[in-house]
Amino acid sequence: MGNAREIISRLDPDVFHVSTFVLDPPDPRITARKNTRLIQLPRRRQTVRILSEFLWGTHDLLFYLKVSPASRIYMNLRQKWRDRRVTIGTIESQCNVQDEPDVTSEGVRYWRQTVLRCDRLYSNSPFVQSSLQEEFGLGSDVIRTGADTKFFTPAWDRRKNSRLRVLYAGSLCTRKQPQVMLSAAARFPEADFRIVGKGALENEITSRIARERLTNVTLVGALQPDKLREEYRQADIFLFPSIFEGSPKVIVEAAACGLPIIARDSYQPETVLHGVTGFQANSEEELYSFLSLLLQRPDLRMQMGRAGREHSQKFDWDPITRDWESAFFEASSAKLRKAS
Repeated sequence: MGNAREIISRLDPDVFHVSTFVLDPPDPRITARKNTRLIQLPRRRQTVRILSEFLWGTHDLLFYLKVSPASRIYMNLRQKWRDRRVTIGTIESQCNVQDEPDVTSEGVRYWRQTVLRCDRLYSNSPFVQSSLQEEFGLGSDVIRTGADTKFFTPAWDRRKNSRLRVLYAGSLCTRKQPQVMLSAAARFPEADFRIVGKGALENEITSRIARERLTNVTLVGALQPDKLREEYRQADIFLFPSIFEGSPKVIVEAAACGLPIIARDSYQPETVLHGVTGFQANSEEELYSFLSLLLQRPDLRMQMGRAGREHSQKFDWDPITRDWESAFFEASSAKLRKAS
């Protein structure tokens, strides 16, 4: 998981020993990190290997617990077993999951049986924190989702596009609303629209592009970070029409690359300062209105892009990892106080 990799790679190796599961070739930063144990998982039948580590591993903290059969079994056993290790769960989207079209009732039940039963919960924005309290009556602290603002940087001196370029990056799923990019492309034929990502709606989007002859739309597919960075750098506007979020990392990455952002206000993204680094829209029509304004105003694009770059640095992974280190110290101290 991308966020966990970013945090692990930055944890002080002289203070924190990390054991982490790996399936594909691991991040080189983690491979090179001192005091790091990589636990190779098989392609199939992973539950026994994960559960055995949960039960008999030497860790003090179990961080970034996710929904899985092994997690569910462990959370059930630890109450009977009186396991004293501290479990830490992260909440990364708003919690009115009954309104989320991509989540099944079974998925919600598993989430409640695993992540929401952790000893400590951390939300990635104040809005998510409020949502968790409202929907489940659970308290949490806030540690934000970050981006590598030293890697995602602007290309201020790049050659201007002959046609303005509007970019979307994210999963192609219902809640992300990537199809809004197609409607925008039909409204603004003078601009090019690029969609980065893969997901369940890919075939539907491909068919619609052909059916409506949207020659100004390119479906790029999923990209590795270096190629995604180039997409950000070559774009003029970042349009993110998702309706159900927490604190999307792609918004911070795009802003770090100097792009003005258009997003929804439904999840109150603090990574977008309305009227300063971009716009928060309360309807689809307002998304198009703000897009029209930015397409017409190169001065506003530049002004918001520079402000966005500055604002993005408040969400860099380095200071956010220091917040996680403090949280781990506090959790460990509380555990020792409880044991004594």
